Amino acid sequence: MSWLYILSSLRFKKSYVGITSDLKKRLRQHNSGKSSYTSKFKPWVVIYSEEYSSSAEARAREKYYKSAIGRKELKKFF
Repeated sequence: MSWLYILSSLRFKKSYVGITSDLKKRLRQHNSGKSSYTSKFKPWVVIYSEEYSSSAEARAREKYYKSAIGRKELKKFF
């Protein structure tokens, strides 16, 4: 199983879209500073997630949310 997730920074108006097979572990990694981009804007919370049976499906959805149309849709979360 793979997860698409959207994070929101609690201190800044920033979001992050990613995929993982272990959502809780990945959130801990973001909040511990192990990712160069997200380390600058921590702490993070998961504001949305979707579960997929394959990483290819999750990757396709991630690609959508990182497109211009997907970024526009993300604004509804903020």
